[in-house]
Amino acid sequence: MRLGFMTNILVKKGMVHLDEIAEWAAAQGFEDLEVGPTVPMERELFERVLEKGKVAITSLTYCRNFLSTDSGEAEAHIAELKKRIAFAGDLGIEKIVTSTGINKTLEEGIYDKADSIRRTPARSLDQFVETFAPIVEYAEKKNVKLAFENCPLMGNIAISPVMWREILKRLDSKMVGLAYDPSHLVWQFIDPYAPVAEFGDRIFHVHAKDTEIKEERLKECGILTDFSWWSYRIPGHGLLDWRKLTGELEKAGYRGTVSIEHEDPDYEDSLELVENGLILGKEYLKAFIGKR
Repeated sequence: MRLGFMTNILVKKGMVHLDEIAEWAAAQGFEDLEVGPTVPMERELFERVLEKGKVAITSLTYCRNFLSTDSGEAEAHIAELKKRIAFAGDLGIEKIVTSTGINKTLEEGIYDKADSIRRTPARSLDQFVETFAPIVEYAEKKNVKLAFENCPLMGNIAISPVMWREILKRLDSKMVGLAYDPSHLVWQFIDPYAPVAEFGDRIFHVHAKDTEIKEERLKECGILTDFSWWSYRIPGHGLLDWRKLTGELEKAGYRGTVSIEHEDPDYEDSLELVENGLILGKEYLKAFIGKR
């Protein structure tokens, strides 16, 4: 496994140029970059970073609601996704980390307990498959993998093992898999370790992000009032057992990128704090990656 990070947090704090990000990453001992949508797709700059070879670019990320009921918005998102697939294919970048989309109007006139909480993901499955079947075909032609992220906080239905089984069954392609982020499973009370064995050969990418559960706040607000009872953290600052998780990944044969997705509020108020958070996360994970 190789250690990398997602670029979004550095761009947010002012490190906006890909070559500058790559130089910083290499100097800190990172091996891979996951390039987010806030980095312009400037071919010459990407080619320069790849040619230097100080760090690899193993994925592009573009997560949007591709099933938006605003047809213009949905079409624009799909066009941008296909643009990234073509860009990645031309440059030999292995994969795109993306979301599925969710239709927020399908449940009008329907009521069950789940509808009181959120739009029910399974009801968007048919539209998702219809929308993504030609995108998958295009990705196959470009030899680019699609790795569906499991974050529920966006237009997305790929949020649980129950949904992963349906998605992978219905989009039956060796180029379709998962961007496995255990942090989202923690606050959904889903086992973050057991799914690795079942889905190991379809895990194309791993996000290294931890989650803290604030037990006293949870006792007051429950799970529905707001999300103040949990927070994302850098690896080692939350509840995840990274030795166990990386052990499961190793047993499953995963040899790809472990990409720190830094969203820790304790390390985000300045560029210096962001850099420190990324370095602390890397140093913590080094104890479990490549040391067995």
